[in-house]
Amino acid sequence: MDWDVIASFLPQYEKAAWLTLRLGVIGIVWAIGIGLVCAVLQYDKVPVLRRLVGAYIQLSRNTPLLVQLFFIYYGLPKVGIRTNAEICGIAGLAFLGGSYMAEAFRSGLEAIEPIQTESAYSLGMNRWQTMRYIILPQAMSTSMPAFMANVIFLLKETSVFSAISLMDLMFTAKDLIGMYSKTIECLFLLVVFYLIILLPVSIVGSLIERRLRYAGFGS
Repeated sequence: MDWDVIASFLPQYEKAAWLTLRLGVIGIVWAIGIGLVCAVLQYDKVPVLRRLVGAYIQLSRNTPLLVQLFFIYYGLPKVGIRTNAEICGIAGLAFLGGSYMAEAFRSGLEAIEPIQTESAYSLGMNRWQTMRYIILPQAMSTSMPAFMANVIFLLKETSVFSAISLMDLMFTAKDLIGMYSKTIECLFLLVVFYLIILLPVSIVGSLIERRLRYAGFGS
């Protein structure tokens, strides 16, 4: 292990890590929004909307992110829709993540007893108030373990962004290996930087789950 080489490669990895984290966070935020909307549409049990959401979830979950990125990056320009690589990466992550988040939120919504909705209506709450103050808070706490697992999964999926020429951590590692043949050092830095990104997320997720459990949510 050549520590001088590792030190010289650090600036490239730091830049790549910030790109990976920025695109990952933006994509996950969009995935949360898409997943929440899809879960609520499924929960409402409107037949047409449930079928559309179900078709999206099946399509998204049963195709690899790499294929989705290729379709967005190389396929859409053929029909006149042109974007840059960063937007394609965010869109692909949001498309994939939205389906996983939808299933996580749906399981939380379905765990809520119908009597709670009926009780809220009997107290004079409308549909929006019931969803906002009664259903969603409990569903979110119940869904937290699956939610955090999805966040970590999506952050790891950013490793395929290199396929559309984004200078993320994986692209940087492969590029430096190709130029300098320092495989061990490059892979070591790759692992370290992914741990730096993912370990805090895992720890925070565990703390949130523990706090919710002690507070009595999700039980």
